[in-house]
Amino acid sequence: MSGNTQRTSASFRVPSLFVQVVLATVLGMLVGILIPSIAPDVRWTTDLFLKLIVMAVGPLLFCIVALGIIGAGSLKTVGRLGGRALLYFEGMTTLVLFASVGITMLLGAGKGIRFVPTPGDEQLVATYSGNAKHLHDRGISDFLLSLVPHTPVSAFADGNILQILFIAILSGCCLNQMGSSAAPVVTLLESLSALFSRMMRFIICLAPLGVFGAMVTTTARYGLDTVVHLAGFVLLYFLMIAMFIIGILGGLLKLCGLSPLRFARYFREESAIVMTTTASDAVLPRLMEKLEALGIERQVVGLVVPAGYSFNLDALSIYLGVAVIFLANATGTHLTFWQITTMLVTALFTSKGAHGVPGIGIVILAATLAAVPSIPVASLVMLLAVDWFVGIARAVGNFAGNCVAPVVIGRWENKIDLEQAKRVLAMH
Repeated sequence: MSGNTQRTSASFRVPSLFVQVVLATVLGMLVGILIPSIAPDVRWTTDLFLKLIVMAVGPLLFCIVALGIIGAGSLKTVGRLGGRALLYFEGMTTLVLFASVGITMLLGAGKGIRFVPTPGDEQLVATYSGNAKHLHDRGISDFLLSLVPHTPVSAFADGNILQILFIAILSGCCLNQMGSSAAPVVTLLESLSALFSRMMRFIICLAPLGVFGAMVTTTARYGLDTVVHLAGFVLLYFLMIAMFIIGILGGLLKLCGLSPLRFARYFREESAIVMTTTASDAVLPRLMEKLEALGIERQVVGLVVPAGYSFNLDALSIYLGVAVIFLANATGTHLTFWQITTMLVTALFTSKGAHGVPGIGIVILAATLAAVPSIPVASLVMLLAVDWFVGIARAVGNFAGNCVAPVVIGRWENKIDLEQAKRVLAMH
């Protein structure tokens, strides 16, 4: 009797989140193709899912970062950890940016297209160019000033991750120096962290609903044959992201003593969500929880991951490098070494803070092109139709980079239990 009960309960087992997301993706594509008119009626599911994420991720990040600094023990440790993380971030993004430019120039991507912009093209990209001008005109001083919110509440109200990160670091440093008098506040932060972590677990269960809406809307809008004329650009970018993940990130994991394949399988559910929504904020709390479960100390995860979302945008750097050379070739624009260098340096600055936002790549690219006006900004119209598809690889690449960064920094700092990490990965 008990055996029959066990077989019955097993037959009704709820599929894993990964399976649910895959099913939602396939179903969304089919509905978008067969019943495209339904797209406006299901768009709200994606908007609801992303709004719920934004609502909870800010307070949770604040608690995690502040508690990470408090748990580090000394501000000297925090400074060393933050300095090494930023050194790694900037070194990696600079490396992949220049490498992507070199490979694209070597392959001659975009040659033979001979794009000539029309007045309609210029009007279509006007919004992106306007946002890009604001981004490009913002110097380093304005960037630093933008880190400080008008009030602590406004940072959370706007969902500005950089400002929340600034407040969290400042609060953590102060609480670190307050000694026993900070105990009630620390206890409150620990309780709030547990609360919002539990909240995120409930919210992430709605991921299949959000993915379904995103796939229906996108497929109905673009169709399956939209990207044929730019298939070469899309394929090149996907291949470069694959090379980056397998070659560079996989190599770093090997050097750290971990299996790249098991590591990828460990984060397969989060990768599927990022791939289908093209937004990485949705999985940020789960990413941090899983990294801690691997044996990486909490202060490393709490500092490196949130900072990486703003400063460790490897896939976006690859996109900017490929797109700049592609558009130059497509418009017949000859770029000098100094023009290329100027645009790449501009890209390194304008891309900061561009984490997890679908469509932000076009704005950042427009700001980069503004550094060397010889490439017509209207040529961006060629990439608009495929931006969502390119955004898949861009989001997954950025996410993968931020999965590996805490492992590298943790190994550098000797703040990762490798034996525990191997045991956890062996179970997946």
